[in-house]
Amino acid sequence: MGPIGNSKGKRQLVADINVTPLVDVMLVLLIIFMVTAPMMTQGLEVDLPEATTKALPQQEEPLVVTISKEGDVYLKKEKVSSTVLQQQLRAMPPEVKKEGIYLRADKNVPYGVVTLTMADIQAAGFDKLGMITVPAEKGKQ
Repeated sequence: MGPIGNSKGKRQLVADINVTPLVDVMLVLLIIFMVTAPMMTQGLEVDLPEATTKALPQQEEPLVVTISKEGDVYLKKEKVSSTVLQQQLRAMPPEVKKEGIYLRADKNVPYGVVTLTMADIQAAGFDKLGMITVPAEKGKQ
């Protein structure tokens, strides 16, 4: 019998990587991480004290702009045009502008009407603009 290789008698090197030790190490690491991961997520149990102080002061009723299904714009509960909306929002004091404003629009209102109203609100000096939505039902998505 001759050396392993081709028929001329030359030996060839086998260039295969032995992956068995790599798999063994990876399985050991996987087991270590599976055991230690639950320990990392546990927090310390703390019995918090009760406080008798009041909640932080905030605006009683937030400033809300509503767009109805028909496309009418309301500031609080008063129907306004986009020009009047901008004028009234610009006339508000800076403290109110810092607190922010909320936009509530019917889901059937065209997207363009909503974006125009958002642009009017931002042009009036409000940087914080929140959208009021209803959480989706779990089975309805």
